[in-house]
Amino acid sequence: MAIVMLAAGCKKNSANEETTSSTSKNEAPSNARASTNVQFSGYTWTIRNTGTATEGPGPNVFNGSNAWVDANGWLHLKITKNTATGKWNCAEIYSTQNFGYGTYQWQVEGAIGSFDKNIVLGLFNYSGRDGFDEMDIEFARWGNSAWPNLNYTVWPASGRSNWEYTKEFSLSGTYTTHRFKRSANSVVFKSLGGFYNDDTNLFASATCSSPANSISTAGMPIHMNLWLYDGNAPSDGKEVEVIIHNFTYTAG
Repeated sequence: MAIVMLAAGCKKNSANEETTSSTSKNEAPSNARASTNVQFSGYTWTIRNTGTATEGPGPNVFNGSNAWVDANGWLHLKITKNTATGKWNCAEIYSTQNFGYGTYQWQVEGAIGSFDKNIVLGLFNYSGRDGFDEMDIEFARWGNSAWPNLNYTVWPASGRSNWEYTKEFSLSGTYTTHRFKRSANSVVFKSLGGFYNDDTNLFASATCSSPANSISTAGMPIHMNLWLYDGNAPSDGKEVEVIIHNFTYTAG
């Protein structure tokens, strides 16, 4: 059963930590390490690389080699184990461009409905203000196999209460489409089985519209990350890979 709730904080620990940690004075060297760019879906993205250091979310090691674009123009995000260090390495990219009101859509290939309880895939925008200005689509159980695996979250422009929707889902295939439409008064989330630009095979939908002033007006970068909750290794000990075939943004 889907659950819609107002909460003081999200279960993740979190995508919000990321910019806070990477832009603080003590983390300046890690920000400099994240300097490799890649072209994907018509935009320029920075591939995050923390070297051997761990940073949020997680904390985790983010390895620049774990995110790449193949000859088809598809983005690969991978969680791997470094056999030399024994550490698990995660992946993240973020856009060099800011985006505002409009429709954000991802077409994803991967077994996102059967992730290990410690795996998190995030598709979101974020201004850099911890606890504010963020809209998330996340596939995660947050370390608890009994919790729902689909999470939509909106962090407010002001105030400390975020909006959240969760739902359990399963897939018959590995192709899915996920989108949110952001306007001044609402954020409308949708998830579909297969690759579609309409609402064919819709399996989840939710709208954040109360209060309207919780919707951020800020232009923000897009982030895509694949990481480990609390920095814990996959409980099944398996590496994970997700392929994002495309990202599209339509203003308005």
